Amino acid sequence: MRRVALRSVAPAALAMAAAAALTLTTAPAAHAVGENSRCTINWSPNFGATVGKNGWNFRTGPSTGYASRGLLYRGDRLTVLCSRGSWDYSQLSRRSRSGMAQGTRGWVREDGLVSLAG
Repeated sequence: MRRVALRSVAPAALAMAAAAALTLTTAPAAHAVGENSRCTINWSPNFGATVGKNGWNFRTGPSTGYASRGLLYRGDRLTVLCSRGSWDYSQLSRRSRSGMAQGTRGWVREDGLVSLAG
């Protein structure tokens, strides 16, 4: 009897494992590769933004729990690639005022940005 019960559970467990595998292997959006694969919204076309606050962290992930790549200052320009909650995955459009190289990518809280335009 016990053997029959396990056999009847096995197909259901296999089906659940297969569904989980399909969920994990679903391809992200075309440009959502690498760090920005954490995004829930992909912006196409990408949006330009300007930093509106001084000393704003440019982070390695979408929360304050991630390390800072450096600081952004009022007037630094970004291209917003995608978003997750109140965080935007962005790329520096030009060298930042703190010296980060043009093209550096990171996460910034959206309440520190102004002049969002697509």
